Amino acid sequence: DSLKIYFLSRHIKYLLFFNICLRLVFLSGFFHVNKSILSAELVTSLTPCCVKTNIMFLKTHKTTSSTILNILFQFTEKHNLTIALPADQLVHLGYPETFMTRFVEEFQTIGQNYNIMCNHLRFNHLEVRSVNTFYFSIPRNPVSQLESSYVYYKDAAPAFRTSRDVNEYLASPMDYYHKGNYKENIYAKNNMWFDFGCNNNAEDNESYIQAVLEKLEQNFHLVLIADYFDESRILLKHTLCWDLDDVVYFKLNSRMWCSLDWKLYLHFNQSFWKRIQETMGLDELEKEVNLLRARQKELMETCLSDQRPVEKTRVEDKALMPFQSEAANILSYNLNQDLDNRSLTAYQKMVMPELHYMSYFYALQHPHEKGK
Repeated sequence: DSLKIYFLSRHIKYLLFFNICLRLVFLSGFFHVNKSILSAELVTSLTPCCVKTNIMFLKTHKTTSSTILNILFQFTEKHNLTIALPADQLVHLGYPETFMTRFVEEFQTIGQNYNIMCNHLRFNHLEVRSVNTFYFSIPRNPVSQLESSYVYYKDAAPAFRTSRDVNEYLASPMDYYHKGNYKENIYAKNNMWFDFGCNNNAEDNESYIQAVLEKLEQNFHLVLIADYFDESRILLKHTLCWDLDDVVYFKLNSRMWCSLDWKLYLHFNQSFWKRIQETMGLDELEKEVNLLRARQKELMETCLSDQRPVEKTRVEDKALMPFQSEAANILSYNLNQDLDNRSLTAYQKMVMPELHYMSYFYALQHPHEKGK
């Protein structure tokens, strides 16, 4: 019996010793893994975030893109950068023609030595491609985009002009839309698809659409979504390594008929949220969106006398009056009168209409050119 007890206790000792060794092996692996994770996190946190200053923004129509344009104009001033302005002091870079470099003011002299390109153009990757340049754009829900386009371009597009309202137009669009009026009717069908350089009258063919979307994925580093504008600005801030104040703004200014625009929107809406998850996650996004909105509210209370946009008849400073289309009432702002000169200048730029800001940059970058 004593011999059995001896052997049993000996086996128990071996088992305990083996168990301890096994635990040590697992613990060493655990600490090794965690050490690797901590090292990776440390490297990531120590990796410098370099501010991106070479940017090509594809400005699509009626998608809050004018607000993005204003943000880019302010960023250009802040960092003393240069903008690729339209030749001959036009509003667009050759639009609706497919973009060519000759549409840029003094391109023969400046070449590609400008930092920002953000005026309306029809995308042409071969003509706009540049090394170390960040490409992004911002589509919008096609129903909202088409309704907004209908009001704004009511007198410009024959398809809109000959219909009574947007519902009548969408009820039977082929009664009003004619492919022969190619340039005049670009706003009336798949306008975002057209802006991205594609055929807005193409058939809704799955293989064709997939090929186009894959090409756009290659050409653009980031595609935001106008319907999630605050979230889009936070993602843009992270991606470009900008400050929060760089993306603060004061707001300036479809259905199956637009099926190509729908496919474009659905595709990039999915990739937008995937990019959010990869970049920061939803919890961090919510925190930063709240910070952004609080900062925006603070600036509006400081800067604006009405703290909201006003109709064109109530705009006090006519220099801040945006272009008015026939049918649309484009709002603007009145600034507080007790601002110091530095603050007044900064806030004027935040609410300055697109055409006024462009005139400012023409005078700054091309002082020898006479104004229109």
